[in-house]
Amino acid sequence: MYPNNALSAVQLAIMAVAVVASLAAWLTLVFLADRQPRGASAAVGTGPREEESGAAVTQLTRSAPPPDKAAA
Repeated sequence: MYPNNALSAVQLAIMAVAVVASLAAWLTLVFLADRQPRGASAAVGTGPREEESGAAVTQLTRSAPPPDKAAA
């Protein structure tokens, strides 16, 4: 093998470090993008808004038993 054509150990190490650093940066960006936003707009409301969740929140009272349990 000709010495000018072969990659040196330093060049191979640099290539390996570049690949590992790129993978680490990509994984970091994916995890950061997956997190919920923590800005000022997220701190204003503690729960989901009705227009975002698609369902209205109702409070049920426990004053009367369910209709099927009343006969027993």
